[in-house]
Amino acid sequence: MTEQSRARFRTEARAEHPDPVLLCLLAAAEHTPAPDPSDPDGLQDPPAPDALLAACEAALERHAAAVRRAVAERAPAGPEETAALLAAVLGGRERFHGRTSDYRRLESSLLPDVLRRRRGLPIMLSLVWSAVARRAGLTVHGIALPGHYIVAVGGPAGGEDYVLADPFHGGRLLDLEDAAELVHTAGHEFTPELLTPAQPLDTVLRVLGNIRAWAADRPEHARTQLWATELALLLPRHPAQLRLERAELLVRTADFLGGAREMDEYAEILDAFDPDGAAKVRQEARAARHRLN
Repeated sequence: MTEQSRARFRTEARAEHPDPVLLCLLAAAEHTPAPDPSDPDGLQDPPAPDALLAACEAALERHAAAVRRAVAERAPAGPEETAALLAAVLGGRERFHGRTSDYRRLESSLLPDVLRRRRGLPIMLSLVWSAVARRAGLTVHGIALPGHYIVAVGGPAGGEDYVLADPFHGGRLLDLEDAAELVHTAGHEFTPELLTPAQPLDTVLRVLGNIRAWAADRPEHARTQLWATELALLLPRHPAQLRLERAELLVRTADFLGGAREMDEYAEILDAFDPDGAAKVRQEARAARHRLN
């Protein structure tokens, strides 16, 4: 990303009401391929980030218009009928869904590609559902279950009726036992607090975490991991450990002095509560500087 793009990402992340869709689009802008005239959604490689944002917004609005037409025709009564309508439009007619193979593709975490392919990780498909629903005047919240992101159709935050749905599987309705099973499969205990709507910046941090994890398994994509790490560091809240991750990635991408300098700065933070850890980080910094010889 350019300095201007990074500055915009940082500013939007600190807005009073940050928009996770906008932040995910800004994050993905540099990874989107060039425009393909045969692409009906016009999402392949716009000439500039603003064009990318406009194309993606147009795609979301088209899906929202389809949902509004369905609402006008069926007049759903209650969250269960609303969820079924969204599943019929987004999961059925528009074919948004996921497959196991999508976990192996970077595009599954990049919102423009998800809109173009109608495929992606659970968190990205849930983000599409939430964004389309909001534009159609419906209430859908993202629910950040460990290991599998879903949505709540209705208002769990305000004590209103709601149902759970899984956009990754086309909008399949879930009951509490289904949700608990997803949580247990991820190695966690289920509690009702897990159904609290996800905060926008937590969603963006998790999306960037998925990109970092994808790249970490593929050493040849260290620069992609560095990019996602640097964006995560621009969020107002992020794990301090990301600073060390960035330093190590700088070294891995041959910026030995820059990485060593950031390791030393991180070690100063560790001194107060983990002196042994600080010593190890300083040792890494020395080793990075020696690679210049």
